[in-house]
Amino acid sequence: MTQSKSGGATPPPLPLSGAYRAVWRWHFYAGLLVLPFLMLMALTGGIYLFKAEIDDWQTRSVARIQPGPVASAPADWVAAATTAVPGRAATVLVPERADRAVQVTVETADGARRVVFVDPKDARVTGDRTEGGISETVKRLHSLVIAGPQMNLIVEIVAGWAMILVATGLFLWWPRRREAGVVTIKGKAGRPLWRDVHAVTGLYAGGVIFFLAFTGMPWSAVWGDGIMGAVREAGLGRPAAPTADWLHAEHGDAPPGAGWAMEHATLHATPAAVDLNAVVATVEGAGLARPYVIGLPASPDRAITAAVQNRRAEAARLIYLRPGGGVLADVKADQFGIGARAFEWGIAVHEGRQYGPINRWIMLAACVSVWVLGISALTMWWTRRPKGRLGAPTAPPGPRVRAAVLGIVIPFCIVYPLTGLSLLAALAVDRLWGLTRRRAAT
Repeated sequence: MTQSKSGGATPPPLPLSGAYRAVWRWHFYAGLLVLPFLMLMALTGGIYLFKAEIDDWQTRSVARIQPGPVASAPADWVAAATTAVPGRAATVLVPERADRAVQVTVETADGARRVVFVDPKDARVTGDRTEGGISETVKRLHSLVIAGPQMNLIVEIVAGWAMILVATGLFLWWPRRREAGVVTIKGKAGRPLWRDVHAVTGLYAGGVIFFLAFTGMPWSAVWGDGIMGAVREAGLGRPAAPTADWLHAEHGDAPPGAGWAMEHATLHATPAAVDLNAVVATVEGAGLARPYVIGLPASPDRAITAAVQNRRAEAARLIYLRPGGGVLADVKADQFGIGARAFEWGIAVHEGRQYGPINRWIMLAACVSVWVLGISALTMWWTRRPKGRLGAPTAPPGPRVRAAVLGIVIPFCIVYPLTGLSLLAALAVDRLWGLTRRRAAT
């Protein structure tokens, strides 16, 4: 017994239970598996929250214009853009501000895309840039597709294990009779300080990190496509088809800026020459909020689309139009099924645009917290690791303690198949490692 400040006896810390050590071991392995990816995704995600500011800064020399009366027609914008950069106009971004140029994305003969900036006052081209820029590179790093489309599978695995990290971390944080920080940092120096920093940061940021991992799943290759199909088949996704037929969008025909619920949907249209003047007049007459993107599909039998950009979930709107400007369908957020509405809301919060600046700063704080958790975890491991060994927590014997881990982990592995497959692989490696060490000991 030790003496408390009041003179009474303070009970000694409880020994770590087998269940605690088992959960700690898998919390360690989960962090080891995903920490490098998770820290990269937190860094790039935090940067991408400021996409609008980054894009505006990068294009300031060509996108900023003097406001004034618009004397040119939308068709003149496209004509000027395709004269400056020969090719097919794919999208037209109509800005919200009068001191910003219209942006026409042109697809060249070799398949490359360039964004041409056109002053709408007189259809003068102010410059052009390769499509994407800094924010697109950050986005590709965030999704890991910069290393190949198959890397999207890694993102799904990482997101699943991130949620497992939060769940096992909550189990390890749960107050026990130990001299450790619970809601405040008590440790003064060394490993106790880093332990408390790790635990308290996880307590306050864990829920947001879990939310970010969960709401990032709709973009994933296996779970995202699967849940999108299930939502659509259950009638909980996009609204029912109008008289024209819905199609699955292919290649460049996907509606730009349409959002999760509509990104794979397009409509038939009677092939005809596009009257962009009539299209823009129809869109403006329908009251579509700026900025909006007009999509001009490569396939002539696909409808033209106009979608609101940088919106809150409830402001989502997508208009399908005939080449001559007639409206085929006007799809608003309140027409979405409950499944599509839920996921659109989750994605909008994930990207920090649903609830104004406070939304973005909370998401940024969670991204910073991932780095605090990562640095504190690495520091604790480094200070306690046995020399020349990995230093993983020892595996306690018995099926009951294994059940404690599986009770936390298995639900995530059922919901997220790739996470489940990675768990089986981790169990096999752990088993093989244990057998190898036992044989070496004999």
